[in-house]
Amino acid sequence: MAIIQQKTINSHVMLFDKEHFPEPTPEMFTGLYWQAKNAITGQAIGRGITNFFQHRQNEYVLRHYHRGGLIGKVLNDHYLYTGLEQSRPWQEFRLLQHMQTLNLPCPTPIAAILNKNKGFYQADIISTKIPSAQDLHHILLDTNLSTENWKKIGQTIAAFHNHQVYHHDLNIHNIMLDADHNVWLIDFDKCEIKQGNSWKASNMARLKRSFEKEKRLSKIDWQLADWQMLLSGYNEVAIFRIIVKT
Repeated sequence: MAIIQQKTINSHVMLFDKEHFPEPTPEMFTGLYWQAKNAITGQAIGRGITNFFQHRQNEYVLRHYHRGGLIGKVLNDHYLYTGLEQSRPWQEFRLLQHMQTLNLPCPTPIAAILNKNKGFYQADIISTKIPSAQDLHHILLDTNLSTENWKKIGQTIAAFHNHQVYHHDLNIHNIMLDADHNVWLIDFDKCEIKQGNSWKASNMARLKRSFEKEKRLSKIDWQLADWQMLLSGYNEVAIFRIIVKT
C-alpha cells in the first residue's frame, strides 16, 4: 500500500508517495529538472506542456495546472487558494486514490505540489505513465478500431459512471488504449464523485461532440456507426442505461 506523506518547503506544499520519491523537492516538479538529468522521454502539448520522464526504472507524467477559457487568458495558471483539500491538485490526487481502490483503469497518483503566493497558488501533479498507451485521437488519425474495442471503450466509461465518477472533460484526448487493447481514462482535473444519473447522458453527449469536432478539424477515422458500437458497450454494463440522441 502506498505511503502518502506531506512536506512543506517555504511556500511549497508537497503530497508524495514515499516509495517513489523519498525526498521530494520543488525543483523536481519542473521539466527543466528532468531535462538536466536527461530523463525526459516525451512531451504532449495541450494548454501547456506535459512532460514524460523516467526515474528509477519507472516512467511518469508531470502536468502543470493551466486554466482554460477566457479566465485562462488572464490568470493562466493561478488559482484562488481556499485550503489544501479544496485545491485542484489535492482533489485530483484524492480522486485518483479513490478510483484505484475501485480498480478503475486510471493513472496512479505519485506526487503533487502547490505553491502559495498572496492568496493564489500554482500547482503540478505527477502520476504514473500508462505503458504502451496512445490517446484515442492519435489512434483514429491512422486507423479505425474494431467493434470489440469500441465496445470496450463504452464499457470502461460505464464502469466509471457506475461508481458515480464524473469526468469533467470526457473527450477523445483523455481516453487511452494500450498495446493489449485495455482502455484507460486520464486527466481528472475538476472531476468528482457526483450523485444521481441526470449528468451521465450529458457527459456522453460531450464525448460525442468531441468525436464530431475532431472528425471535422483533423479528419479522424470515425463514423456514426462507431458511436453506436460504443453506446452498445456502455449499455451492456451500465447500471442505469441511458439513451443518447444520435
